[in-house]
Amino acid sequence: MSIATLINALALPPDGRLDQRVPKKLLLEQGAPTAGDKRRLQDGVEEMVWVAAMKPTNIGVPAFRDDVREYLEIAVVSVVLRPAAKPTRLVELIHRAVPYPVVLVTAHGDTISLSLAHKRRSQGETGKVVIEEVRRTAPFQPDAPTAEEALFLSSLALASLPTRDLYSLYQGWLDRVAALEAAQITGKFAPPDSADRASVLRDGLDAHAQFQRDLTVLRAKAAKEKQINRRVDLNLEIKRLEAKLDEVTTHL
Repeated sequence: MSIATLINALALPPDGRLDQRVPKKLLLEQGAPTAGDKRRLQDGVEEMVWVAAMKPTNIGVPAFRDDVREYLEIAVVSVVLRPAAKPTRLVELIHRAVPYPVVLVTAHGDTISLSLAHKRRSQGETGKVVIEEVRRTAPFQPDAPTAEEALFLSSLALASLPTRDLYSLYQGWLDRVAALEAAQITGKFAPPDSADRASVLRDGLDAHAQFQRDLTVLRAKAAKEKQINRRVDLNLEIKRLEAKLDEVTTHL
């Protein structure tokens, strides 16, 4: 039910719907570069469905081509993971397995996440594409969303996104994922209204996450430190990073 809720929020045109189950054999052939990854996919994926193929012919949005990437189609894919699966790596493998930019809806237990990742031409292998950073929402329950998650869901409809070309359309969804991530820190959901604001938001989220990681490490060190002078130094560094974290947060 949760998968349907999120896919319905995308408001995709009927002409683009496929709703075809993807055989696991095909996923293993395309998405498992190592024996370990093959095992992760085999053991972790319950079901994968190619929900829709959004093309210029069925959504009226032009293709995109430049020296770095070519977006002729956007794939909407859903995947159900088994309870013991490790979602982070599996999500990355599925994005790698599909040759088009993917809007990936992942169900794990009673939660859903939405992930996207831009793709570009490989510089080393002709005809191959590589993914850039995967941006993924924290798992949530779309049938019982928080206020911020409800606003996020209401912002996903295809008709509300940029339509200059398929790249800008895809970026629009990515920006909404970033906006939800920021909202879970600030309590305010506000999709960026320009490319500059989107860039500032992504950089701010990355900095926020790095400061959080650094603070976790420093606090653990301070808790174990027995030398008073060293503990004082660590606490001063913690306060300095906390101030930077607060500053970054104000700009999200």
